[in-house]
Amino acid sequence: MDLFNVYKRWDIEPVRGSGSRLWDAAGQEYLDLYGGHAVISIGHSHPHYVKAISEQIARLGFYSNAVQNGLQDTLAQKLGAISGYPDYHLFLCNSGAEANENALKLASFHTGRSQVLAFSGAFHGRTGGAVSVTDNPKIRSPFNATDKVTFVPLGDLEAAQKELATRAYAAVIIEGIQGVAGIRLPSDAFLKELRTLCDRTGTLLVADEIQSGCGRTGKFFAHQHAGIQAHLVTMAKGLAGGIPIGAVLISPEIQASYGLLGTTFGGNHIACAAAIAVLDVIEKENLVEHAEKLGEWFRQQFQGDPALVEYRGRGLMIGLEIKPELVGLRDRLLKEKHIFTGASGERVIRLLPALNLPEEDAQTFVQAWKDLTK
Repeated sequence: MDLFNVYKRWDIEPVRGSGSRLWDAAGQEYLDLYGGHAVISIGHSHPHYVKAISEQIARLGFYSNAVQNGLQDTLAQKLGAISGYPDYHLFLCNSGAEANENALKLASFHTGRSQVLAFSGAFHGRTGGAVSVTDNPKIRSPFNATDKVTFVPLGDLEAAQKELATRAYAAVIIEGIQGVAGIRLPSDAFLKELRTLCDRTGTLLVADEIQSGCGRTGKFFAHQHAGIQAHLVTMAKGLAGGIPIGAVLISPEIQASYGLLGTTFGGNHIACAAAIAVLDVIEKENLVEHAEKLGEWFRQQFQGDPALVEYRGRGLMIGLEIKPELVGLRDRLLKEKHIFTGASGERVIRLLPALNLPEEDAQTFVQAWKDLTK
């Protein structure tokens, strides 16, 4: 049996990591500014993280949600305090797509409505409900297509107002910053007005912070730059530093009942220990503030750069839209400078590094960029 060939992969096999550095099977060292798609939030093999997971798995690796698990309570308290959502409830699952599925289900149960409003360029996951609110027909099969989802242009308040005025919508789902679409930001003013529209029409606002959460943008959640709260917030990726986890932060107005949601593996002992360790490091090392400061440094370095059409992003969630003649620059960064970056199509290079990326590693990237674009 061989693997189902659905991934376009580099011919590189990382076998070891430390901080923002990776080494492949051949011993080549790389600077990692991709972080496994914004997952490696506190760097590879952080000592506190390794210790926490090792000690937990030596005690108990797994038991289901049929029993008490104090680690879940610890995680809920710590996440509430650091995120600015202390009075919300927490549901733990396995991935970002699953978090979005459960958030939309809760919105529908709570409102008794079935419609969902989403936005152009959205990416919310690949499972049935999550892909139905994802604006990409290439991954949305006929089975997943539904007339219960309407897409409007990102930032088009008039279009959103027209739809929500029907009072048919259970939820509006929006990314704090669109990642897959190429680091596209809804304006703070748009997010504020969207929250007001939701309140006016009895619609729940779902903030997808799966890629943009955990302090990546200089606030714990990207939507907090607009000074708003969402009714439901979804998380995954960087929350447990590579151990699969998903989370939904749930407004106190939404009631729970036995059997409403469920999962076998969600919130297991290893995942919770990993997430607690990640939050410990984010807090103790002031990584939200570091992401904001280093992100501003990056912005200054690229101001007026002749290779760029546009610099987009906040903190350490950065999109570099390159000029057409520089297509292939990401390949060159990897092959010639041994620097991993992300991509959104051929023209947008994404930087999603560890939140504790040292400034000297940031300088290494900027110098490599200048070398290849001069």
